[in-house]
Amino acid sequence: MIDLDDLKVYSRLDPQGIRERIRELPQQCLQAWQQAQDFVLPSNYADVSQVVVLGMGGSAIGGDLLSSLTLAESRVLITVCRNYDLPSYVDANTLVIASSYSGMTEETISSFNQAMKTPARKMVLTTGGRIREIAEENNLPVFSIKYNSPPRAALAHSLFPLLSICQNLGLIANKASDVTETIDVLETLKITLNEDSPFNDNPAKQLARKLQGKLTVIYGAGIMSTVAQRWKGQINENAKSWAFFETFPELNHNAVVGYEFPRELAQSTFVVLLRSKLLHHRVLTRYQVTSEVVSQAGVANEMVDGMGESALSQMMSLILFGDWVSYYLAILNEADPFPVKVIDYLKKRLANS
Repeated sequence: MIDLDDLKVYSRLDPQGIRERIRELPQQCLQAWQQAQDFVLPSNYADVSQVVVLGMGGSAIGGDLLSSLTLAESRVLITVCRNYDLPSYVDANTLVIASSYSGMTEETISSFNQAMKTPARKMVLTTGGRIREIAEENNLPVFSIKYNSPPRAALAHSLFPLLSICQNLGLIANKASDVTETIDVLETLKITLNEDSPFNDNPAKQLARKLQGKLTVIYGAGIMSTVAQRWKGQINENAKSWAFFETFPELNHNAVVGYEFPRELAQSTFVVLLRSKLLHHRVLTRYQVTSEVVSQAGVANEMVDGMGESALSQMMSLILFGDWVSYYLAILNEADPFPVKVIDYLKKRLANS
């Protein structure tokens, strides 16, 4: 059995150092935020009624988090397009942001090429690749990501520039104090979650052990809905494990009825409920009752709460927690968390099709 307190196991199973990228999240947030503060867009980019972020996987999740975070406050609608085709509602009053860490994501390239035929304002968020070339050929603004990592481990560089850009355009409220609080919370939290924190004091190690050999289902509501999606993706990519997510209150109108069959799944499923004190009080009640219902069905479950006062801090603290859980689960599975061989295979096959 893998001992998560044996530090030698991390060098053996994680030779490319995904753990270092996770550990750097607070610094990533600060670096990305400060870099974006100096990024200036044409003044007419503020004159829009909607923002559409084009992206896939780790490059799109920043847009999802931005949308969840600002839904109740933004004067514009912020949506994410994960597809080859651009939404038909993109018009002259739209700001289109193509977010592709590699710059080579074929779905994003396709939808961005379609955006080039519209009167929408446009910009790019990338490290390079074809997306950058398209932008430079058309004299469009490019925000250059300056961080070397797999896209899923560069989340701060897809979220915090978007926050800063939308704030500087006046599309959302000022987030400077929330960013400061979030970084402080993450710096404190990482001490508890890092690999050198012993199992008995490390809730991420403890939860990963509970998830080992289980089908993981993550529940979230409101600002935690996208965080639940992030957990699902990280468990898939880092731990190479099955995982799914559901959202409140919708899951109370269908998913709770489905715990009965197949009966054998009850013992092999674990539900994680991601909770925030900022959620609607009725939704918080639903969390408690749902945990009871899940338990009555014989399914193990655990509640995990966000930290801090701001919505940004609540979200990012649980993202850091989930990243470590997925990482420790990878180690328990004796799987290298870095490579995503199946995705590489898919891309190769698609390139030859």
